[in-house]
Amino acid sequence: MSTNYTAYQTQSAILFIFFNRTDTTLKVLERIKQAKPSRLYLTCDGPRENRATEAEDCSKAKESVMGFIDWECEVHTLFREKNLGPKEAISSAIDWFFQHEEEGIILEHDCLPSMSFFYYCDNLLEKYRNDTRIWLISGFNFDTKKKWGKGSYYFSNLTNGWGWATWKRSWNNYDKNLSQYNADEVREPLQKIFEDPLIVDRWVEIFNETKEGKIDTWDYQVTFSHLFSHSLTIVPNYNLVSNIGFDQFAENTTNANSPFANVPLEELGELVHPKYMVPEKEADYNLLFEEFNIRGKLAEMAYLKKHNSYRRRFKRWFKSFFKG
Repeated sequence: MSTNYTAYQTQSAILFIFFNRTDTTLKVLERIKQAKPSRLYLTCDGPRENRATEAEDCSKAKESVMGFIDWECEVHTLFREKNLGPKEAISSAIDWFFQHEEEGIILEHDCLPSMSFFYYCDNLLEKYRNDTRIWLISGFNFDTKKKWGKGSYYFSNLTNGWGWATWKRSWNNYDKNLSQYNADEVREPLQKIFEDPLIVDRWVEIFNETKEGKIDTWDYQVTFSHLFSHSLTIVPNYNLVSNIGFDQFAENTTNANSPFANVPLEELGELVHPKYMVPEKEADYNLLFEEFNIRGKLAEMAYLKKHNSYRRRFKRWFKSFFKG
């Protein structure tokens, strides 16, 4: 196949999740328009009561989206009147999507795909349709300086929801409230996947905060469903999705200097499948060391160890001085 993907029309249905930002929403929708899906599912959460202009912002975003769709397309909408928050709104929208589709592509308003992303997803949705080892297909790769293996993509123990595709069979295992797992059970299986104790500690902390409802999110639950079933994610060796929402208008991704912000987009060449289906542990650790700031924590621990050593030496000297 030619490496010019601009004329490629996706075969998959797409779920497009947006909210109160028209700027990023229309940029992503422009890429969806180029891919011309024949079935498009649109969802928007309702405005929050304590945000003065949000009702107007959400209304403007919905009007802009509906006015932008000018290709022949079956459009389904799930627009909320009241705000549900990310956990409820996004997870229930994906539930709704898979009530109608067996597989598909999921994009949020700040996740800008390259044009080959759609070809990549279509092909891998078909190739791994009945392979239950694969949970999802990710489009994001924050560090493409190193290629993992000889294929166009590799396998990972981690998940990423910034532009992805999956099957109803995977989503059926989604556990929104982590009701299948108890806090005192999770450390042991996590230690079998991740050798670094700081990474395990952070995952346990995230699990507890998510289960207790301290984190209003839907995607950590995907990660835990994935980890505890020992599934694999497909990750491209080329970054096919860039998060363009890192700025002062974002809800969570406010640090514009994050290494995960605005990662340059790349396009696939020929789609080459890897020979072996094993997770690239080093790639996973590289990502987690950045995401969890493990290097910073190690430096802090080294400083405290050195500082405590000085304190112990000083105490010994102090005692010996006054004894003398």
